[in-house]
Amino acid sequence: MPDSTEPPAPGAPGAGGVPGAAGAARPRRSAYERAVRPVLYRLGRGDAEVAHEQTLAALRLLGHIPGATRAGARLFGVPGAGPAAGGAARTVFGVRFPSPVGLAAGMDKNGVALRAWPAVGFGFVEVGTVTAHPQPGNEKPRLFRLVEQEAVINRMGFNNLGSAALADRLAAYGALGYPLGISIGKSKITPLADAVDDYVTSLRRLYRYGDYFAVNVSSPNTPGLRELQDAGHLRELLTALHSEAAALTVSGLAPKPILVKIAPDLTTTAIDELLQVCTDTGVAGIIATNTTIDRPGVRSHPLAAEIGGLSGRPLAEISAKIVAHIHSQTGGALPVIGVGGIVEPADATRLFDAGASLVQVYTGLIYRGPGLIRKINRSLP
Repeated sequence: MPDSTEPPAPGAPGAGGVPGAAGAARPRRSAYERAVRPVLYRLGRGDAEVAHEQTLAALRLLGHIPGATRAGARLFGVPGAGPAAGGAARTVFGVRFPSPVGLAAGMDKNGVALRAWPAVGFGFVEVGTVTAHPQPGNEKPRLFRLVEQEAVINRMGFNNLGSAALADRLAAYGALGYPLGISIGKSKITPLADAVDDYVTSLRRLYRYGDYFAVNVSSPNTPGLRELQDAGHLRELLTALHSEAAALTVSGLAPKPILVKIAPDLTTTAIDELLQVCTDTGVAGIIATNTTIDRPGVRSHPLAAEIGGLSGRPLAEISAKIVAHIHSQTGGALPVIGVGGIVEPADATRLFDAGASLVQVYTGLIYRGPGLIRKINRSLP
């Protein structure tokens, strides 16, 4: 079962976990870490997915409280938060971002809390991954906390209500006031040979609602999905998606950037082949990286043998290296959203220094709370 203990902070005496970047003990834990996190970790008898769902439910309610989102954005967001928030705002692949710090896909798959995320400090949000067919995902339990290592293993399996349901929800929201990314993937019941139609169906349903689209071909939790990272499969998929996007643009919709999310487990040669396909087919950017099937830094943990993708602190160095390689290989011409291992502002800084134009956070939010987003926003140049 998921680890529900609340040990000393990593790097503190007796923690036995992964120390901070400098190897020194962390400063005093935040109010979230001391008071909120232990309560969340006990929900559902320690089942991490129960805490996830309860958090989303609370955020959904928060989004309906007048003034709550604006108040939270002032507290946790970029100082002077707003569409023109100082030097933090930037335009990437044609989209204007009020802050370069976003919520990664996987937290709010069905977009239930979209009104509330600015209150946590995020400048943009990526929903999904969503599939053409509704699906329950893999059997439970399927989400595990490795608390001392500030890591998570998940094998959720793209559990979502389907792209048609997400389209209906987004239509009801109307304007959100911040950039929205939509991550699309392959339905489990769809054979790999029919994957292109599956992705195209979701893109067509959701095109008018997203500011950019992320093509997820890198989750380890849908059988065969990572084969779509191979050059031949990927070229066919991206060509079809761009063809559909062009047709939708002709029908009156604005053109939308299409990005590809890659795995951290690819060889350098495989990454270079993938980048060539992305360049040839007009991809607007890369999201690096998804979760890893490797177990760096956690092999001795009793939950390390659980099947699924690892995220959190252990990915910090891996993600930074891949971001740097992509930036170097493309000469900075292909924007990168850096994601993986951000649990300190320094982790975000390292991704920016490696060449990332934007960063995304998910697992770090679980361990450090909205104070982490505030600190990253305050550390932006």
